[in-house]
Amino acid sequence: MNIVDRARVVKDEIVEQNVRFLAIYLETKNACLMLLSENEDRLGTLAVAVPSPSGMYSGSASSILLGDRNIISARFFAEYLASKKNKISLVSIYLESLNEFQAQSILKRLLDKVLTSEEAEKEKSLA
Repeated sequence: MNIVDRARVVKDEIVEQNVRFLAIYLETKNACLMLLSENEDRLGTLAVAVPSPSGMYSGSASSILLGDRNIISARFFAEYLASKKNKISLVSIYLESLNEFQAQSILKRLLDKVLTSEEAEKEKSLA
């Protein structure tokens, strides 16, 4: 089995407002999982999203699988990831001190940073 065929894992973090935000990203051939958390790697409110079928403009369908604290952000980021990757996407949000609306722009920057570094790693492994 070629290394390109294996799941890819990316870990990253950013510090904003004196708070450490962490990300763990796992991508397989048909799905991806993003864990976004504050201060330590933890599972939080978990949402799943399925990309819209080709040619449909309905957007991604999403649902909460676990938790109830950060449901708006979890669904938003799951739908965003599903549309970017065109794969089934699971996103977990775990926050301690900030509420989801305070953290949303920070988490979006972290998610985009992870996806950018994941694409760079993917291109490097293909070279």
